[in-house]
Amino acid sequence: MRITGPNGTTFGTPAGAARRAGGGFSLPDPGGASAARPAAAPRPMAGIDALLALQGIEDATERRRRSVARGRGALDALDGLKLGLLSGSLDGAAVARLRDAATHLKESSGDPGLDAVLSEIELRVEVELAKAAR
Repeated sequence: MRITGPNGTTFGTPAGAARRAGGGFSLPDPGGASAARPAAAPRPMAGIDALLALQGIEDATERRRRSVARGRGALDALDGLKLGLLSGSLDGAAVARLRDAATHLKESSGDPGLDAVLSEIELRVEVELAKAAR
């Protein structure tokens, strides 16, 4: 069945005329490929070093958060030591946790108020460590 009309397939040029119009498919000339620009070597990524350096820089809020966590850890270690002394069962693990907390308190947070509180906690930890060493 043949469809004719505005929506039909016969609207436009006949198929034979389209074939004869020219402009067909042709392969590129192999001699012309050598005239093309040579492929350049891949350029090194200079920005990767900068990105890695930026990842190593921590912001003030991250430094403050870590300092607060270290202070809380030291206070928890002091509380554990107090509970051990009150119960009469002071173990070496509590002293080791306190000694570990003392080494991490020496890092600066960048906030003068927080650093002052951390130095007071550090002083108390050092006093308790001196008492436990006796």
